[in-house]
Amino acid sequence: MSLFGVGALSRVVRSGVSRRRVQTVVIAIATMMAVASAVVAGSLMVAAAAPFDRAFAKQRGAHLTAQFDPARVSTAELAATRKLDGVTASAGPYSSTSFRPVDQTGFRLPTMTLVGRPGADSAVDRVEMKSGRWVQEPGEIVLSTSFEGPGTEIGSILKSTSGTASAPALKVVGFALSTSKTADSWATPAQVEAVASQGHSVTYQMLYRFDSAATEHQILADRMRLDSVTGSAALLGTRSWLDTKREADQGAAATVPFVMAFGVLGIVMSVITVSSVVSGAVGVGLRRIGILKAIGFTPREIVRAYVAQAMVPAVTGIILGVLLGNVLAVPMLADTESVYGTVSLSVARWVDVAVPAAALAVVGLAALIPARRAGKLHTVEAIAVGRAPRTGRGQRAHKVLGRLPLPRPVTYGLATPFTHPVRALAMVLAVAFGTIAVTFAVGLTLSLGAISTSQNPQNRASVTVTTVRMNDIAPPPPPVVGGETSPSQVARGMPDPAKAKVADPVKVRSAIKSQAGLDSYYGKLQTEVVVAGASGSVQANLYEGDAHDGSYEMLSGHWLTGEGQVVVPTRFLERTSTKVGDTVRVTHEKESADLKIVGESFDTSGNQPAIHADMADFPSAEPSTFLVKVKSGVSAHDYAHKLASVVRPLGGDATTIPPEEEKGVILIMQAMAGLLTLMLVAVAGLGVLDSVVLDTLERVHDLGVCKAIGMTPRQTLSLVLASVAAIGVAGGLLGVPVGYLLHGLVMPVMARAVGTTMPSSVLDVYGPAQLLLLGLGGVFLAVLGGLAPAFWASRTPTATSLRTE
Repeated sequence: MSLFGVGALSRVVRSGVSRRRVQTVVIAIATMMAVASAVVAGSLMVAAAAPFDRAFAKQRGAHLTAQFDPARVSTAELAATRKLDGVTASAGPYSSTSFRPVDQTGFRLPTMTLVGRPGADSAVDRVEMKSGRWVQEPGEIVLSTSFEGPGTEIGSILKSTSGTASAPALKVVGFALSTSKTADSWATPAQVEAVASQGHSVTYQMLYRFDSAATEHQILADRMRLDSVTGSAALLGTRSWLDTKREADQGAAATVPFVMAFGVLGIVMSVITVSSVVSGAVGVGLRRIGILKAIGFTPREIVRAYVAQAMVPAVTGIILGVLLGNVLAVPMLADTESVYGTVSLSVARWVDVAVPAAALAVVGLAALIPARRAGKLHTVEAIAVGRAPRTGRGQRAHKVLGRLPLPRPVTYGLATPFTHPVRALAMVLAVAFGTIAVTFAVGLTLSLGAISTSQNPQNRASVTVTTVRMNDIAPPPPPVVGGETSPSQVARGMPDPAKAKVADPVKVRSAIKSQAGLDSYYGKLQTEVVVAGASGSVQANLYEGDAHDGSYEMLSGHWLTGEGQVVVPTRFLERTSTKVGDTVRVTHEKESADLKIVGESFDTSGNQPAIHADMADFPSAEPSTFLVKVKSGVSAHDYAHKLASVVRPLGGDATTIPPEEEKGVILIMQAMAGLLTLMLVAVAGLGVLDSVVLDTLERVHDLGVCKAIGMTPRQTLSLVLASVAAIGVAGGLLGVPVGYLLHGLVMPVMARAVGTTMPSSVLDVYGPAQLLLLGLGGVFLAVLGGLAPAFWASRTPTATSLRTE
């Protein structure tokens, strides 16, 4: 027994599906693309919603990571803390130490916490291996994924910088991820003791999960219970999971608004396109429905038959769309993993269930409404309605447009959409939403490019001159939007003073000035300072000379113009409760200066934004880098080569600055935007294609009459394309302003998610020419969708057109 009937009814379904091949294929492809885009958008929306929470739950993350002094508490006493009220799970004690290794290329990595654990699995903080394997014997080490990079691949050898000949060598055997951030590296317990024997202190690490740990107050109460058992002197420090969550959520927060915007566009586009395609497919069969009623089919059988004719290709498209959506979503989710810093993300099962179910409901409803209407028609009325549009519909439009000084086929085509206003409206909406997606994606790409440029002011220079050899340091890491720069990137921007020969900045400066072709230059030192009112150290950029070319985009105030000034990012103002015009005390090493906040900079560098000050405020500070701009017409390569020959004997180096490359979150966002936009444009184009096919099939007899009285194939082509061009103009006029407004709405939300606002240079990225081209893109999209049926109509012989019913 067939799903939709037996006997004659089943044959009607099979005949309808096979007879209208183009229509069947269009329904299947349009549904497939709509469902695929919805699956991708839905998956990204789910991935962007609390990724840390899901990763934390999967890894059984530690609510509290506690460090204890072995001299003041025993392992037995620590084991007893597992039975404290409120403790639901615990792990440890693990031996822990801190050391600063050197990789096999000679770079010093940042100081990292090394923890001795027998295995990756544990009752608390189940460390997830991302590559390689877990340590099995002394001499091996597993690093956090944030340290993966050149010089720290699997098989690399790390050595302690203790300076002794017996410093242990550690072979990297894997990279792992701890959502709780309980350690930077792991080794066997015996290996931790061996590293600590080189002059590093040892602590005990305990990991706890509590039944109440949702707020800072509850975490504080949990810590106080530990104090009461072990003594405050034994408890050296703790790290709350809320702090880790705050950092992780901020890294993911920037992607949430933009993913949600594309998700909503994808869902709305799916509803519009599928409804339009299926409704049109059923509507065009009204005449055949009348004939079936004439030969004895009941209204219920007719409804079932024509719903089935729409559902068969739609179901095929839904199945293929789910498969395609999962295939396309996997690499996108893999990219977002590096942004979120959490466990691997996959397509949520409920998305694979909810999207097909919703698509089936939309398809079924879109097919049922016109089918029920057809089932209720009288036989003669159904045949008459199915043969041609309602009498008189669109005649006024034909009369008005016929007066335009345009060829008659063109005015005829321009008036065609008024014959089927509902279908034309669906086409306009399809083109409009495709144009919205393109406009928003173009604006997003331009804004992300502007952000990348604004966060790399050193790229405005032509040549970088350093006081150490370039083979002793690596270029500074690229900026990260909404996240933190990895420790390995930071480390590769700092030379090892014990190994590098440092050139005298005075001599390097003199060499720069004496070189022909110099336009301007300034010195820069990246360092750490202490700011009164801010906890811990603060990243700082100190400038020597005219640093206008190194200025960041300003949100308020102005850039540095002299001594006694400091420019700070938005997050600094929020954390220190200061504002532009206030004075703060900044200490660099042993020198302090009271600096006036003269500007608020646009900074997307995550949780460690940098402040900017004049180097003259700290007399002992010396630039480690000089950024040089050469005169117009002077080769930067030749200038750098000549300057390098002078500064290298001094211990420095000079090189050209390579073209800027977009990386990290910016590249991922652009990839997401590109993929989702292409899918939405494809759905819109297929929606136009199907509607034009239906219009052409309905009018093929009329086109045959026109050909018989002298219309040429070229005129036929222009007639069909003119009808979709009008749709494209309307869709473009509607879509571009909405896309423009959507960009202006989403970008500030993305900025607020990472703790800043955006300057006008990042928001005002559309020019008049770009908006005009985007508007014409709607016309291009509509014409592209109607091109195939237009060529078919122009090449169909006159006799064939006249015989077609």
